Amino acid sequence: MLYVSTRGKTDLVSSAHAITRGLAGDGGLFVPQNIPAMRMVDIKAMEHKPYTERAIDVLLQYLTDFSEDELRECVNAAYAKDKFGDNPVPLVQVNENTGVLELWHGPTSAFKDMALQLLPHLLTRSMKKTGETNKVVILVATSGDTGKAALEGFADVEGTQIIVFYPSEGVSDIQKRQMITQAGKNVKVFGIEGNFDDAQRGVKEIFGNKAMSDELEKKGYTFSSANSINWGRLVPQIVYYFSAYVDAIKAGKIAAGDAINFVVPTGNFGDILAGYYAKLMGLPIDRLLCASNSNNVLTDFINSGVYDKRRDFYKTISPSMDILVSSNLERLLYNVSDGDAVRVAEYMQRLNNEGFYQVDSDDLKRIQSEFFGAWVDELETKEAISRIYSDYHYLMDTHTAVAWRALEKYRFLTSDETYTIVLSTASPYKFADSVLEALDDKEQPKGEPFALLHKLNEETGVEIPPRMLALEELPVLHSEVIPSDKMELAVMKNLV
Repeated sequence: MLYVSTRGKTDLVSSAHAITRGLAGDGGLFVPQNIPAMRMVDIKAMEHKPYTERAIDVLLQYLTDFSEDELRECVNAAYAKDKFGDNPVPLVQVNENTGVLELWHGPTSAFKDMALQLLPHLLTRSMKKTGETNKVVILVATSGDTGKAALEGFADVEGTQIIVFYPSEGVSDIQKRQMITQAGKNVKVFGIEGNFDDAQRGVKEIFGNKAMSDELEKKGYTFSSANSINWGRLVPQIVYYFSAYVDAIKAGKIAAGDAINFVVPTGNFGDILAGYYAKLMGLPIDRLLCASNSNNVLTDFINSGVYDKRRDFYKTISPSMDILVSSNLERLLYNVSDGDAVRVAEYMQRLNNEGFYQVDSDDLKRIQSEFFGAWVDELETKEAISRIYSDYHYLMDTHTAVAWRALEKYRFLTSDETYTIVLSTASPYKFADSVLEALDDKEQPKGEPFALLHKLNEETGVEIPPRMLALEELPVLHSEVIPSDKMELAVMKNLV
Protein backbone atom coordinates (compact mmCIF):
# COMPACT_ATOMS: atom_id res chain seq x y z
CA MET A 1 0.00 0.00 0.00
CA LEU A 2 1.51 3.31 -1.12
CA TYR A 3 0.35 6.85 -0.39
CA VAL A 4 -0.13 9.88 -2.61
CA SER A 5 -0.66 13.56 -1.87
CA THR A 6 -4.12 15.03 -2.40
CA ARG A 7 -2.40 17.77 -4.42
CA GLY A 8 -0.46 15.35 -6.64
CA LYS A 9 3.01 16.88 -6.63
CA THR A 10 4.94 14.38 -4.49
CA ASP A 11 6.18 10.85 -5.12
CA LEU A 12 4.42 7.75 -3.88
CA VAL A 13 5.53 6.93 -0.34
CA SER A 14 5.14 4.12 2.19
CA SER A 15 2.86 4.42 5.21
CA ALA A 16 5.93 4.79 7.43
CA HIS A 17 7.02 7.82 5.42
CA ALA A 18 3.51 9.31 5.45
CA ILE A 19 3.30 8.91 9.24
CA THR A 20 6.78 10.32 9.89
CA ARG A 21 6.26 13.41 7.74
CA GLY A 22 2.62 14.09 8.57
CA LEU A 23 2.04 16.60 5.76
CA ALA A 24 3.04 16.05 2.12
CA GLY A 25 5.76 18.24 0.69
CA ASP A 26 3.30 20.03 -1.64
CA GLY A 27 1.06 21.02 1.27
CA GLY A 28 -1.44 18.26 0.57
CA LEU A 29 -2.51 15.35 2.77
CA PHE A 30 -1.39 11.77 2.31
CA VAL A 31 -4.10 9.34 1.17
CA PRO A 32 -3.90 5.64 0.29
CA GLN A 33 -3.41 4.99 -3.42
CA ASN A 34 -6.34 2.58 -3.29
CA ILE A 35 -8.89 1.55 -0.67
CA PRO A 36 -8.59 -2.07 0.55
CA ALA A 37 -11.76 -4.17 0.60
CA MET A 38 -12.97 -6.29 3.51
CA ARG A 39 -15.47 -9.11 2.97
CA MET A 40 -18.51 -9.47 5.22
CA VAL A 41 -17.25 -12.86 6.37
CA ASP A 42 -14.07 -11.16 7.68
CA ILE A 43 -16.07 -8.37 9.31
CA LYS A 44 -18.41 -10.88 10.96
CA ALA A 45 -15.35 -12.78 12.25
CA MET A 46 -14.40 -9.73 14.34
CA GLU A 47 -17.47 -10.31 16.51
CA HIS A 48 -15.71 -12.64 18.94
CA LYS A 49 -12.37 -10.78 18.99
CA PRO A 50 -11.22 -8.15 21.51
CA TYR A 51 -10.80 -4.58 20.30
CA THR A 52 -7.02 -4.98 19.93
CA GLU A 53 -7.43 -7.84 17.43
CA ARG A 54 -10.15 -5.97 15.54
CA ALA A 55 -7.68 -3.08 15.24
CA ILE A 56 -4.99 -5.34 13.81
CA ASP A 57 -7.43 -6.70 11.18
CA VAL A 58 -8.09 -3.16 9.90
CA LEU A 59 -4.61 -1.66 10.31
CA LEU A 60 -3.00 -4.53 8.38
CA GLN A 61 -4.98 -3.42 5.33
CA TYR A 62 -3.31 0.00 5.27
CA LEU A 63 0.04 -0.30 7.07
CA THR A 64 1.51 -2.99 4.86
CA ASP A 65 5.09 -2.09 5.69
CA PHE A 66 4.40 -3.14 9.30
CA SER A 67 4.36 -6.81 10.26
CA GLU A 68 1.42 -8.29 12.15
CA ASP A 69 3.67 -8.77 15.20
CA GLU A 70 4.77 -5.12 15.07
CA LEU A 71 1.18 -3.92 14.91
CA ARG A 72 0.18 -6.25 17.75
CA GLU A 73 2.91 -4.77 19.97
CA CYS A 74 1.80 -1.22 19.09
CA VAL A 75 -1.90 -1.93 19.60
CA ASN A 76 -1.48 -3.84 22.87
CA ALA A 77 0.62 -1.01 24.31
CA ALA A 78 -1.81 1.67 23.11
CA TYR A 79 -5.04 0.09 24.35
CA ALA A 80 -3.71 -1.47 27.56
CA LYS A 81 -6.26 -2.28 30.24
CA ASP A 82 -4.75 0.24 32.69
CA LYS A 83 -5.48 3.01 30.15
CA PHE A 84 -8.86 1.97 28.71
CA GLY A 85 -10.33 -0.69 30.96
CA ASP A 86 -11.77 -3.96 29.64
CA ASN A 87 -13.57 -2.47 26.64
CA PRO A 88 -12.07 0.66 25.06
CA VAL A 89 -15.19 1.52 23.01
CA PRO A 90 -18.43 0.27 24.58
CA LEU A 91 -21.61 0.49 22.51
CA VAL A 92 -24.44 1.59 24.82
CA GLN A 93 -28.03 0.95 23.70
CA VAL A 94 -29.98 4.10 24.62
CA ASN A 95 -33.26 3.30 22.88
CA GLU A 96 -34.60 0.68 20.48
CA ASN A 97 -32.98 1.98 17.29
CA THR A 98 -30.14 4.15 18.63
CA GLY A 99 -26.85 3.17 20.20
CA VAL A 100 -24.10 5.45 21.52
CA LEU A 101 -20.48 4.50 20.88
CA GLU A 102 -18.51 5.86 23.84
CA LEU A 103 -15.05 6.78 22.58
CA TRP A 104 -13.86 8.52 25.75
CA HIS A 105 -12.72 5.78 28.11
CA GLY A 106 -9.02 6.51 27.57
CA PRO A 107 -6.61 8.55 29.71
CA THR A 108 -7.83 12.02 28.66
CA SER A 109 -11.59 11.23 28.50
CA ALA A 110 -11.91 12.15 24.80
CA PHE A 111 -12.14 10.23 21.53
CA LYS A 112 -8.74 11.53 20.46
CA ASP A 113 -7.17 8.92 22.76
CA MET A 114 -8.26 6.19 20.35
CA ALA A 115 -5.74 7.50 17.81
CA LEU A 116 -3.23 9.39 19.92
CA GLN A 117 -2.38 6.51 22.23
CA LEU A 118 -1.43 4.51 19.13
CA LEU A 119 0.26 7.21 17.02
CA PRO A 120 3.48 7.51 19.10
CA HIS A 121 4.07 3.76 18.72
CA LEU A 122 3.44 3.92 14.97
CA LEU A 123 5.61 7.02 14.63
CA THR A 124 8.66 5.71 16.49
CA ARG A 125 8.61 2.50 14.43
CA SER A 126 8.08 4.52 11.24
CA MET A 127 11.13 6.64 12.07
CA LYS A 128 13.25 3.49 12.23
CA LYS A 129 11.81 2.18 8.97
CA THR A 130 12.55 5.43 7.12
CA GLY A 131 16.00 5.88 8.68
CA GLU A 132 14.97 9.15 10.35
CA THR A 133 17.79 10.23 12.68
CA ASN A 134 16.60 13.74 13.50
CA LYS A 135 14.45 14.47 16.52
CA VAL A 136 10.84 14.63 15.29
CA VAL A 137 9.04 17.76 16.47
CA ILE A 138 5.30 17.21 16.75
CA LEU A 139 3.37 20.44 16.19
CA VAL A 140 -0.25 20.45 17.34
CA ALA A 141 -3.06 22.96 16.99
CA THR A 142 -5.95 22.00 19.23
CA SER A 143 -9.54 23.04 19.81
CA GLY A 144 -9.35 21.29 23.17
CA ASP A 145 -9.04 17.51 23.09
CA THR A 146 -6.27 16.76 20.57
CA GLY A 147 -3.74 18.78 22.57
CA LYS A 148 -4.03 16.83 25.80
CA ALA A 149 -4.36 13.48 24.05
CA ALA A 150 -1.20 14.18 22.01
CA LEU A 151 0.67 15.40 25.08
CA GLU A 152 -0.36 12.28 26.97
CA GLY A 153 0.75 10.06 24.10
CA PHE A 154 4.09 11.72 23.32
CA ALA A 155 5.31 12.82 26.77
CA ASP A 156 8.88 11.55 27.21
CA VAL A 157 8.76 9.44 24.02
CA GLU A 158 12.37 9.12 22.90
CA GLY A 159 13.35 10.94 19.71
CA THR A 160 10.36 13.29 19.80
CA GLN A 161 9.45 16.75 21.01
CA ILE A 162 5.89 18.06 21.16
CA ILE A 163 4.65 21.66 21.04
CA VAL A 164 0.93 22.35 21.47
CA PHE A 165 -0.97 25.56 20.68
CA TYR A 166 -4.51 26.09 21.99
CA PRO A 167 -6.88 29.12 21.93
CA SER A 168 -6.40 30.50 25.44
CA GLU A 169 -10.07 31.51 25.78
CA GLY A 170 -11.56 28.85 23.51
CA VAL A 171 -11.39 25.59 25.51
CA SER A 172 -13.21 24.35 28.61
CA ASP A 173 -11.68 24.82 32.07
CA ILE A 174 -10.94 21.11 32.34
CA GLN A 175 -9.42 20.94 28.85
CA LYS A 176 -7.11 23.86 29.68
CA ARG A 177 -6.16 22.37 33.03
CA GLN A 178 -5.30 19.06 31.38
CA MET A 179 -2.86 20.79 29.03
CA ILE A 180 -1.18 23.34 31.29
CA THR A 181 -0.38 20.73 33.95
CA GLN A 182 1.25 18.30 31.50
CA ALA A 183 4.62 17.02 32.68
CA GLY A 184 7.38 15.68 30.42
CA LYS A 185 10.89 16.68 29.41
CA ASN A 186 9.91 17.00 25.76
CA VAL A 187 6.62 18.95 26.02
CA LYS A 188 5.72 22.61 25.63
CA VAL A 189 2.26 24.18 25.65
CA PHE A 190 1.29 27.69 24.50
CA GLY A 191 -2.03 29.47 24.72
CA ILE A 192 -2.63 31.80 21.78
CA GLU A 193 -4.67 34.96 21.45
CA GLY A 194 -7.21 33.85 18.88
CA ASN A 195 -9.35 30.85 17.97
CA PHE A 196 -8.59 27.32 16.77
CA ASP A 197 -8.47 28.37 13.12
CA ASP A 198 -5.71 30.86 14.02
CA ALA A 199 -3.77 28.07 15.73
CA GLN A 200 -4.30 25.66 12.83
CA ARG A 201 -3.29 28.29 10.28
CA GLY A 202 -0.14 29.08 12.28
CA VAL A 203 0.90 25.42 12.38
CA LYS A 204 0.29 25.04 8.63
CA GLU A 205 2.40 28.14 7.97
CA ILE A 206 5.24 26.66 10.01
CA PHE A 207 5.01 23.44 8.00
CA GLY A 208 5.06 25.49 4.81
CA ASN A 209 8.08 27.64 5.80
CA LYS A 210 10.86 25.87 3.89
CA ALA A 211 13.60 28.20 5.12
CA MET A 212 12.66 27.49 8.73
CA SER A 213 12.45 23.74 8.08
CA ASP A 214 15.85 23.74 6.39
CA GLU A 215 17.43 25.68 9.26
CA LEU A 216 16.00 23.32 11.87
CA GLU A 217 16.94 20.27 9.76
CA LYS A 218 20.57 21.35 10.04
CA LYS A 219 20.16 21.53 13.80
CA GLY A 220 18.74 18.00 13.95
CA TYR A 221 14.97 18.54 13.92
CA THR A 222 12.21 17.38 11.56
CA PHE A 223 8.58 18.54 11.76
CA SER A 224 5.62 16.20 11.93
CA SER A 225 2.02 16.48 13.06
CA ALA A 226 -0.31 14.76 15.52
CA ASN A 227 -3.36 16.51 14.09
CA SER A 228 -5.67 14.45 11.91
CA ILE A 229 -3.80 15.66 8.83
CA ASN A 230 -1.40 12.82 9.79
CA TRP A 231 -2.52 9.52 8.28
CA GLY A 232 -1.28 7.77 11.44
CA ARG A 233 -3.93 9.74 13.36
CA LEU A 234 -6.73 8.94 10.97
CA VAL A 235 -6.25 5.24 10.28
CA PRO A 236 -6.84 4.09 13.91
CA GLN A 237 -10.22 5.84 13.83
CA ILE A 238 -11.45 3.60 11.01
CA VAL A 239 -11.24 0.67 13.43
CA TYR A 240 -14.00 1.72 15.80
CA TYR A 241 -16.61 1.89 13.04
CA PHE A 242 -16.02 -1.80 12.34
CA SER A 243 -16.00 -2.52 16.07
CA ALA A 244 -19.30 -0.71 16.60
CA TYR A 245 -20.91 -2.59 13.72
CA VAL A 246 -20.00 -6.04 15.03
CA ASP A 247 -21.05 -5.02 18.55
CA ALA A 248 -24.45 -4.07 17.13
CA ILE A 249 -24.65 -7.57 15.63
CA LYS A 250 -23.71 -9.06 19.01
CA ALA A 251 -26.40 -6.98 20.72
CA GLY A 252 -29.01 -8.36 18.30
CA LYS A 253 -29.80 -4.90 16.89
CA ILE A 254 -28.84 -5.83 13.33
CA ALA A 255 -27.97 -8.91 11.29
CA ALA A 256 -24.66 -9.22 9.46
CA GLY A 257 -24.95 -7.32 6.18
CA ASP A 258 -27.64 -4.90 7.36
CA ALA A 259 -26.86 -1.26 6.56
CA ILE A 260 -26.76 1.19 9.46
CA ASN A 261 -26.22 4.94 9.91
CA PHE A 262 -23.61 6.78 11.96
CA VAL A 263 -23.91 10.33 13.25
CA VAL A 264 -20.70 12.17 14.08
CA PRO A 265 -20.18 15.53 15.81
CA THR A 266 -17.25 16.99 13.91
CA GLY A 267 -15.51 20.25 13.10
CA ASN A 268 -12.32 19.12 11.36
CA PHE A 269 -14.03 16.26 9.48
CA GLY A 270 -11.45 13.63 10.46
CA ASP A 271 -13.73 11.52 12.66
CA ILE A 272 -16.48 11.23 10.07
CA LEU A 273 -13.98 10.75 7.24
CA ALA A 274 -12.77 7.60 9.01
CA GLY A 275 -16.34 6.31 8.75
CA TYR A 276 -16.36 7.11 5.04
CA TYR A 277 -13.19 5.05 4.56
CA ALA A 278 -14.82 2.20 6.51
CA LYS A 279 -17.78 2.34 4.12
CA LEU A 280 -15.50 2.33 1.07
CA MET A 281 -13.82 -0.77 2.52
CA GLY A 282 -17.15 -2.60 2.58
CA LEU A 283 -18.69 -1.82 5.97
CA PRO A 284 -22.48 -1.63 5.39
CA ILE A 285 -23.08 2.06 6.15
CA ASP A 286 -26.03 3.80 4.53
CA ARG A 287 -25.70 7.45 5.60
CA LEU A 288 -23.05 9.35 7.52
CA LEU A 289 -24.66 12.24 9.39
CA CYS A 290 -22.33 15.21 9.87
CA ALA A 291 -23.41 17.17 12.97
CA SER A 292 -22.24 20.78 13.44
CA ASN A 293 -22.77 23.44 16.09
CA SER A 294 -23.38 27.12 15.29
CA ASN A 295 -20.11 27.14 13.33
CA ASN A 296 -22.05 25.36 10.60
CA VAL A 297 -19.68 25.65 7.66
CA LEU A 298 -19.79 21.88 7.05
CA THR A 299 -23.60 21.75 7.07
CA ASP A 300 -23.74 24.54 4.51
CA PHE A 301 -21.11 22.81 2.39
CA ILE A 302 -22.92 19.45 2.32
CA ASN A 303 -26.22 21.15 1.49
CA SER A 304 -24.94 23.61 -1.13
CA GLY A 305 -21.49 22.54 -2.36
CA VAL A 306 -20.09 25.93 -1.31
CA TYR A 307 -17.38 25.97 1.36
CA ASP A 308 -17.19 29.53 2.70
CA LYS A 309 -15.07 30.37 5.75
CA ARG A 310 -15.95 34.09 5.46
CA ARG A 311 -18.45 34.06 8.29
CA ASP A 312 -18.80 34.93 11.95
CA PHE A 313 -16.98 32.64 14.38
CA TYR A 314 -18.95 31.54 17.45
CA LYS A 315 -17.57 30.38 20.79
CA THR A 316 -19.95 27.64 21.84
CA ILE A 317 -20.52 25.11 24.61
CA SER A 318 -19.19 22.44 22.22
CA PRO A 319 -15.76 24.09 21.73
CA SER A 320 -13.99 21.15 20.09
CA MET A 321 -16.18 21.85 17.05
CA ASP A 322 -15.58 25.60 16.97
CA ILE A 323 -13.79 25.38 13.63
CA LEU A 324 -14.30 27.12 10.28
CA VAL A 325 -11.52 25.45 8.24
CA SER A 326 -11.89 21.66 8.16
CA SER A 327 -8.55 20.22 7.11
CA ASN A 328 -9.70 16.67 6.43
CA LEU A 329 -12.33 17.71 3.93
CA GLU A 330 -9.48 17.82 1.41
CA ARG A 331 -9.21 14.02 1.59
CA LEU A 332 -12.92 13.63 0.86
CA LEU A 333 -12.64 15.98 -2.14
CA TYR A 334 -9.81 13.83 -3.48
CA ASN A 335 -11.96 10.71 -3.24
CA VAL A 336 -15.17 12.10 -4.73
CA SER A 337 -13.24 13.66 -7.62
CA ASP A 338 -11.69 10.24 -8.40
CA GLY A 339 -8.22 11.41 -7.42
CA ASP A 340 -8.21 14.65 -9.41
CA ALA A 341 -5.32 16.28 -7.54
CA VAL A 342 -5.30 19.33 -9.83
CA ARG A 343 -8.94 20.06 -9.00
CA VAL A 344 -8.33 19.56 -5.25
CA ALA A 345 -5.31 21.89 -5.32
CA GLU A 346 -7.45 24.53 -7.07
CA TYR A 347 -10.16 24.24 -4.41
CA MET A 348 -7.59 24.66 -1.64
CA GLN A 349 -5.89 27.57 -3.36
CA ARG A 350 -9.20 29.33 -3.77
CA LEU A 351 -10.05 28.76 -0.10
CA ASN A 352 -6.69 30.20 0.88
CA ASN A 353 -6.82 33.20 -1.45
CA GLU A 354 -10.53 34.04 -1.63
CA GLY A 355 -11.97 32.37 1.49
CA PHE A 356 -14.35 30.04 -0.34
CA TYR A 357 -14.73 27.49 -3.11
CA GLN A 358 -17.59 25.68 -4.84
CA VAL A 359 -17.34 22.04 -5.90
CA ASP A 360 -18.71 20.98 -9.24
CA SER A 361 -22.14 19.36 -9.49
CA ASP A 362 -20.87 15.79 -9.89
CA ASP A 363 -18.72 16.07 -6.77
CA LEU A 364 -21.66 17.52 -4.84
CA LYS A 365 -24.00 14.70 -5.92
CA ARG A 366 -21.52 12.12 -4.67
CA ILE A 367 -21.07 13.93 -1.35
CA GLN A 368 -24.83 14.25 -0.81
CA SER A 369 -25.36 10.56 -1.61
CA GLU A 370 -23.05 9.65 1.29
CA PHE A 371 -23.49 12.46 3.83
CA PHE A 372 -26.30 14.39 5.50
CA GLY A 373 -25.49 17.69 7.20
CA ALA A 374 -27.36 19.30 10.09
CA TRP A 375 -26.46 21.90 12.68
CA VAL A 376 -27.64 22.46 16.23
CA ASP A 377 -27.65 25.65 18.31
CA GLU A 378 -26.87 26.13 22.02
CA LEU A 379 -30.44 25.90 23.27
CA GLU A 380 -31.10 22.71 21.32
CA THR A 381 -27.86 21.20 22.65
CA LYS A 382 -28.79 21.84 26.28
CA GLU A 383 -32.37 20.71 25.72
CA ALA A 384 -31.12 17.41 24.27
CA ILE A 385 -28.82 16.79 27.25
CA SER A 386 -31.67 17.40 29.69
CA ARG A 387 -34.30 15.43 27.77
CA ILE A 388 -32.17 12.35 27.06
CA TYR A 389 -31.07 12.24 30.69
CA SER A 390 -34.68 12.55 31.83
CA ASP A 391 -36.05 10.01 29.34
CA TYR A 392 -33.29 7.39 29.35
CA HIS A 393 -31.07 8.31 32.31
CA TYR A 394 -28.18 8.64 29.85
CA LEU A 395 -25.79 11.57 30.37
CA MET A 396 -24.17 13.15 27.31
CA ASP A 397 -21.55 15.83 26.87
CA THR A 398 -22.24 18.88 24.72
CA HIS A 399 -20.72 17.42 21.53
CA THR A 400 -22.60 14.12 21.76
CA ALA A 401 -25.79 16.12 22.33
CA VAL A 402 -25.20 18.01 19.08
CA ALA A 403 -24.99 14.65 17.29
CA TRP A 404 -28.11 13.30 18.99
CA ARG A 405 -30.18 16.35 18.09
CA ALA A 406 -28.87 16.28 14.49
CA LEU A 407 -30.05 12.67 14.26
CA GLU A 408 -33.51 13.70 15.45
CA LYS A 409 -33.65 16.35 12.72
CA TYR A 410 -32.57 13.80 10.11
CA ARG A 411 -35.24 11.33 11.19
CA PHE A 412 -37.92 14.02 11.18
CA LEU A 413 -37.01 15.11 7.65
CA THR A 414 -36.51 11.64 6.14
CA SER A 415 -38.61 9.26 8.29
CA ASP A 416 -35.55 6.98 8.17
CA GLU A 417 -35.67 4.76 11.27
CA THR A 418 -32.58 2.71 10.33
CA TYR A 419 -30.57 1.57 13.36
CA THR A 420 -28.10 4.38 14.02
CA ILE A 421 -24.98 4.75 16.13
CA VAL A 422 -24.16 8.14 17.65
CA LEU A 423 -20.45 8.73 18.22
CA SER A 424 -19.87 10.11 21.73
CA THR A 425 -16.63 12.02 21.65
CA ALA A 426 -16.06 13.17 25.26
CA SER A 427 -16.97 12.50 28.86
CA PRO A 428 -19.70 14.84 30.15
CA TYR A 429 -17.25 15.82 32.91
CA LYS A 430 -15.00 17.63 30.42
CA PHE A 431 -17.83 20.16 30.03
CA ALA A 432 -19.39 19.90 33.48
CA ASP A 433 -20.51 23.55 33.64
CA SER A 434 -22.55 23.33 30.43
CA VAL A 435 -23.96 19.91 31.28
CA LEU A 436 -25.05 21.15 34.69
CA GLU A 437 -26.62 24.24 33.10
CA ALA A 438 -28.59 21.90 30.85
CA LEU A 439 -29.79 19.80 33.79
CA ASP A 440 -30.45 22.65 36.25
CA ASP A 441 -31.54 25.32 33.75
CA LYS A 442 -29.25 27.92 35.32
CA GLU A 443 -25.76 29.23 34.65
CA GLN A 444 -22.97 27.65 36.69
CA PRO A 445 -20.30 29.74 38.45
CA LYS A 446 -17.08 30.13 36.47
CA GLY A 447 -13.62 29.38 37.85
CA GLU A 448 -14.78 26.40 39.91
CA PRO A 449 -14.22 23.44 37.57
CA PHE A 450 -13.59 20.85 40.28
CA ALA A 451 -16.53 21.92 42.41
CA LEU A 452 -18.67 21.47 39.30
CA LEU A 453 -17.33 17.96 38.76
CA HIS A 454 -18.45 16.99 42.24
CA LYS A 455 -21.80 18.70 41.81
CA LEU A 456 -22.49 16.83 38.55
CA ASN A 457 -21.50 13.59 40.23
CA GLU A 458 -23.87 14.28 43.14
CA GLU A 459 -26.76 15.03 40.77
CA THR A 460 -26.31 12.05 38.44
CA GLY A 461 -24.22 9.42 40.20
CA VAL A 462 -22.10 9.07 37.03
CA GLU A 463 -18.50 8.29 37.98
CA ILE A 464 -15.91 11.06 37.58
CA PRO A 465 -12.89 9.84 35.57
CA PRO A 466 -10.14 9.38 38.21
CA ARG A 467 -7.47 11.15 36.13
CA MET A 468 -9.69 14.19 35.87
CA LEU A 469 -10.09 14.35 39.63
CA ALA A 470 -6.30 14.16 40.06
CA LEU A 471 -5.85 17.35 37.99
CA GLU A 472 -6.88 19.45 40.98
CA GLU A 473 -3.62 18.64 42.77
CA LEU A 474 -1.26 19.08 39.80
CA PRO A 475 0.90 22.24 39.45
CA VAL A 476 0.57 24.54 36.44
CA LEU A 477 3.67 24.04 34.26
CA HIS A 478 2.73 25.98 31.08
CA SER A 479 1.25 29.44 31.55
CA GLU A 480 2.56 31.36 28.52
CA VAL A 481 0.02 33.00 26.18
CA ILE A 482 1.29 34.48 22.90
CA PRO A 483 -0.18 36.32 19.88
CA SER A 484 -1.01 33.90 17.05
CA ASP A 485 1.51 35.63 14.76
CA LYS A 486 4.34 34.71 17.16
CA MET A 487 3.96 30.94 16.87
CA GLU A 488 6.98 30.50 14.57
CA LEU A 489 9.10 32.50 16.98
CA ALA A 490 7.91 30.37 19.90
CA VAL A 491 8.89 27.19 18.05
CA MET A 492 12.32 28.54 17.16
CA LYS A 493 13.01 29.70 20.72
CA ASN A 494 11.91 26.36 22.11
CA LEU A 495 14.08 24.30 19.77
CA VAL A 496 17.24 26.33 19.24
